[in-house]
Amino acid sequence: MYRGLLTKWDNAKGFGFIKSSELSSDTFIHISALKHMSRKPKQGDFIHFDVEQHKGKSRATNARIEGVKANSSFEVSKNYKPRSGNKFIYAAVIVAIAAFTFQHLDLGQSNQTQFTPTPIPTQQFTCDGRQHCSQMTSRAEAEFFTKHCPNTKMDGDNDGIPCENDLRF
Repeated sequence: MYRGLLTKWDNAKGFGFIKSSELSSDTFIHISALKHMSRKPKQGDFIHFDVEQHKGKSRATNARIEGVKANSSFEVSKNYKPRSGNKFIYAAVIVAIAAFTFQHLDLGQSNQTQFTPTPIPTQQFTCDGRQHCSQMTSRAEAEFFTKHCPNTKMDGDNDGIPCENDLRF
């Protein structure tokens, strides 16, 4: 394993060069060789690395930045953009959103019956002379009589709650 100084680094393109006293020429390094590091490399970092030949040129592999913790969730430079695949991803996301919207808005399914909620029946009470809790059949009826009918005797403490002591309600 070699040790060298990162003399050049292009953050936007994700590569640079390492100068090592043990090697005769500078060694190319790509961001992928440092993908397990917890931060991006920067010019002036010391790099530990192996060398492999690729298309007649040497490049760094199995690299790590000296003094920097290794991390499995290394994030590639925000300025570095892969050259292919972005358009496909964007198109797939747009298609997925359109399909989701189409499905949830029931577009194109005009044959189906639309949901219409059933109205909740409301009880209608009329003032018929009843005045006491014992004459009521429900709390709703007692509340109606207390609010709308004169001379009721269901709210003894005048707090607006009728038949408080009636255990039926």
